[in-house]
Amino acid sequence: MLDALTVAVSVAALALAAWCGFAAYRDQPTKDWHFIGMAVVSVLALAQLVVGVVRLAGGGTADEGTAIFLAYLIGAVCAVPAAGFLSLAERTRWGSATVAAGAVVLAVLEVRLHDIWAA
Repeated sequence: MLDALTVAVSVAALALAAWCGFAAYRDQPTKDWHFIGMAVVSVLALAQLVVGVVRLAGGGTADEGTAIFLAYLIGAVCAVPAAGFLSLAERTRWGSATVAAGAVVLAVLEVRLHDIWAA
C-alpha cells in the first residue's frame, strides 16, 4: 500500500468528520457542499482500492491474509457513501452526525488497512 495515500484518505476522512460534526452541532442537515466533500473522500478511497488490488495482482501479500485485506478495502470504499445515503433519508442534524460517524469509521479502517498490509 502507499503510505501517502493512506494518510491522505485518513486526513480527508477526519476533516469530513469534523466538518459534518460541526454541522450537526449547529443543528444543520447535510448540504450540497457536504456531498462534494463525501465525493472527494470516496474517490480517494476508491483510488486506494485500485492501488491495493494492483499491488495484490503484482505479487504483494497482506500479512494477515488477502481475503481480510480485500474485505477491509471494500468496506473502506463503502463507508462514506453508505453514510451519505443514510443522511439523505434523515434530513435533520442526525444526517450530518451519521456522515461524521461514517467518516470516523473510514479513518479507523485506514489504520487497520495499514496494519494488515505492513504488519
